[in-house]
Amino acid sequence: MKKTSPSKRWIFVALGVLGIGLYLYASIEIDPPGSVSEPLRVGNAEDVRSLADRDDLNVLFVLIDTLRADRMSAYGYHRDTTPFLSELSRTSVRFDRHIAQSSWTKSSMASLWSGLNPLRAGITKFDQTLSQEARLPAEILSESGFMTVGLYRNGWVHGYFGFDQGFDKYFRPMGSRVNRAVERTRPNELGHGTDENLVEEAIEFLRIHGKTSRWLLYLHLMDLHEYIYDAESALFGNATGDLYDNSLRRTDWIVSTLHDHLRSTGLLDETIIVIVSDHGEAFGERGFEGHARTVMPETTETPLILSLPFALEPGAVVKSTTANVDVWPTVLDLLGMPGQGSVDGKSRVPEIIAAIGGDTVEPANDPEEPIIAYLDQNWGKNVTEVLPAVSVLEGTYRYVSGLDVAGNPYEALLSQEDDQVANRIDAHPDITARLRTIAQDHLDTNADFEVKAIKLDEMQLDQLRALGYELP
Repeated sequence: MKKTSPSKRWIFVALGVLGIGLYLYASIEIDPPGSVSEPLRVGNAEDVRSLADRDDLNVLFVLIDTLRADRMSAYGYHRDTTPFLSELSRTSVRFDRHIAQSSWTKSSMASLWSGLNPLRAGITKFDQTLSQEARLPAEILSESGFMTVGLYRNGWVHGYFGFDQGFDKYFRPMGSRVNRAVERTRPNELGHGTDENLVEEAIEFLRIHGKTSRWLLYLHLMDLHEYIYDAESALFGNATGDLYDNSLRRTDWIVSTLHDHLRSTGLLDETIIVIVSDHGEAFGERGFEGHARTVMPETTETPLILSLPFALEPGAVVKSTTANVDVWPTVLDLLGMPGQGSVDGKSRVPEIIAAIGGDTVEPANDPEEPIIAYLDQNWGKNVTEVLPAVSVLEGTYRYVSGLDVAGNPYEALLSQEDDQVANRIDAHPDITARLRTIAQDHLDTNADFEVKAIKLDEMQLDQLRALGYELP
C-alpha cells in the first residue's frame, strides 16, 4: 500500500480543522462588531419628559399599509398574528383606539403627514397633489439637522403627489423578483419585490449612516395590502380573512428583522419607533370588502404603537381615542421640535405620561374636538361630483353617513357597547342630531391651500390600477 507523505497528511489535517472551524462559525450566532444585545434600560414618565433635551434621538417611522388593529394579537385578536409587535407593545406605548382619517391611502397619508383632516389637507381625488405650502414633519426634522430618507412601495405616496417634501432621499426600491415560496394573492405590477427589499435598503442605510447622524427613516410596507405570505406564515387557512392573517404574520416577522438590526447595532436606545397604518380592511361587514369605499370602523380603526428609547415595565396603554393627525404633533413634541402650525391633531404626550403613571387625562377628547374620518366615494373617477362618506367619533359613539353597498344613502350611529354592530339612531336621536351637525360642518370645510391636480400618464395610471383600484 502506498503511504501518504507527511506533507500531504498535514494538508488533510489543516483542511479538517478549517472545516470544523467553518461549521462552528456557521452554527454559532455571533453579533456584529460593536454590537450590544443587552435589554434596554427601564424608563419612566420623567424619562419621557427628558426626551426633548436629548440631541441623539432618531425616528424610525414604519407604516404598515392596510393594517386593521383588531386583527392584531397585540390588540387582543384571538390568533397569534403579531407575536413580535405584541412583545414590543409590552414595553412600549400602545394606543388603544386609534383612528385613520380616511380608508384610502393617498387621502389618509396626506392627513397623517400634514396633521390636517382630509378636506383641510385638500387630498380627496385621485389626481390631487399635496401642497408645497403644507408644513410636513420631514421638513421640520431636516431643518433641525436630521438626515431624512423615505422608502415606499405604494404608488399613492409617490413623490409626484407631493409626499417627498423634506426628504433627502425618497424612492421606491425596485427589489428582486419574488421568491417562488412567497404567495401573492393580489399581485402588483410585474410581481417584483416585497417588503423585505425595503428592509434590506433600510438596513444598508443604517449600516452607513446609523451612527454618524440623526435620522428619520420612513418605511411604507405593502405586503399586507397584497396579502403576501409564505409557507412559514401560512398558519390560519385559505379564506380571504385567513390569507390576510397569514400575511400579517409574515409582515410582523419582517418588522422584527429590522428591530433586530437596531438592537444588534446599539441603536435602540437612540431611536423612537412608530408603528402605524393608513387604513384597515373590510371582510364583508356591512356588505363591503376591501377598503377605500367607506369610513366604517373596520377600515379606519388602525394601530399606533410607540416604542421609546427605553423599556416601560409594564408597557403603557393610552385609553383615549386618538387619530393619525395626532401622530406627528406627538412625535415632534417628544423630540422638542417645532410644531406644524394650526393643525387638527394635537400632541398626546400628556396622555402618554399619565398612562405610564397609571392615571387618566381628562378630557382626552372634548365634545368640541371630535375625531373625523372622510372619503369622497367618487375619489377614483374623473368627475367633479362629490359623494361624501364621513364619520364623527365622540366618546363611545360613531356617527357614519355615505352610500351603502347598493349605492343608496345611509347613516348610522354605532356604539362600542356592542362592538359597533347595531344602528342606534332610533335609540339616541339627540346624539345622532348633534354628531350629524358636526359631520355637516366638516363637509363645509375648505382646503387650507390651493388644490392642484396633475395629469397622470398611462404608465402612472397602470401602476396605480395594478394595486387593485379602478381608475379612468
